[in-house]
Amino acid sequence: MTDLSRLANMAEILGALVVIGGLMFAILQMRQFRQQRRELAAIELFRSFGNAEFNKAYRNILNLPDGLSGAELESQYPDLEQCAMLICTTMENIGVMTFQRIVPFLVVKNLIGSSTVLLWRRLEGWVADLRKRIDNPEAFEWFQWLAEKLDECKDDSEPPAYEAYKSWKPSNLSGDI
Repeated sequence: MTDLSRLANMAEILGALVVIGGLMFAILQMRQFRQQRRELAAIELFRSFGNAEFNKAYRNILNLPDGLSGAELESQYPDLEQCAMLICTTMENIGVMTFQRIVPFLVVKNLIGSSTVLLWRRLEGWVADLRKRIDNPEAFEWFQWLAEKLDECKDDSEPPAYEAYKSWKPSNLSGDI
C-alpha cells in the first residue's frame, strides 16, 4: 500500500506540473499572438501610406496653410475636399487602433507622428466646420485625439532619426531571419 500511495502522490505531482507547464505555455502563446497581431497591424498601417491615392492626398493637404476654415478650403481649393476626407478617415482609423492598443503608440509616433500633427493643423478648421455643418461634434474625434497625443509627446530636444541613429548597425548581417 505504501508503494501504491507513493505512486499516487507522484502521479498527482506530475499532473500538477503538467497543468502548470500547460498554463505557462498558453501564456507564452498568448503573448506571441499579441505581438504578432501588433506587427501585422503595423504592417497594415505602413501599407496604407504606400497607397498612391493616399500619397496624393497627403501631398495636397501638406501644401495647404495651417488653420484654413471649411469655407476657405472649399472656395480656394475645391478639388481638395476629397483629399481632406481621405486623410481624415485614414487618421481616424489609426487613432482608434492606437487607442485600443492594436498598434503600439511608439510605432505610430515613429512612423507618422510629425505628419499626423502637421496634417491636423492643416485640417483642423475644416473638421471644426464639418462638425457644425453635420451637427456631429464627434466627427474625426480620433484623428484629433491622435494628433494631440502625438503633439504632447513630442520632444523638441530629440534630434530627427537620421541624426539620432546615425551610428545604428543591424544586429545580424548573415541573412537569417
